[in-house]
Amino acid sequence: MKATANPRTTSSVTLALAGMIIAGIGLYFITLRPPLLPEDVRYMNLSAAELEAIGPRLALWLTQIFRVLGGYALATGVLLIALALTAFRARDPVAVAGAVVGGASSIGLMSVVNFVIGSDFRWPLFACAMVWAVSLIAYGLESSGNDNR
Repeated sequence: MKATANPRTTSSVTLALAGMIIAGIGLYFITLRPPLLPEDVRYMNLSAAELEAIGPRLALWLTQIFRVLGGYALATGVLLIALALTAFRARDPVAVAGAVVGGASSIGLMSVVNFVIGSDFRWPLFACAMVWAVSLIAYGLESSGNDNR
């Protein structure tokens, strides 16, 4: 399988960009995300007294949870980049299935959940999910214009 058969297709470049975004989200979760954002407290509807009682223990636990989540997001992003630059670009059908399932279960699900909980980040995450979706749409358009496959 030669990845150079279709160098720098719109779909592969866009999928690689989606991978970079997801990897960036992962790095944010590992290094910068605080255990509780104001939107988290709003969603849980905790009083100041309740938050004070459980806050420190919850913060310690959530820090570890977000490190794990960040590691998975980073790994997903790196794997999407590798997929975009190899088998996806070479038009391998298994790679397309991987891009569909991987994107839907990562940035797609993250975007949906952030709308459900009314997150302050729902629109930026939706935009990130759209980058992934555009890569798949571009792939389909590229395939429909390439009858020799």
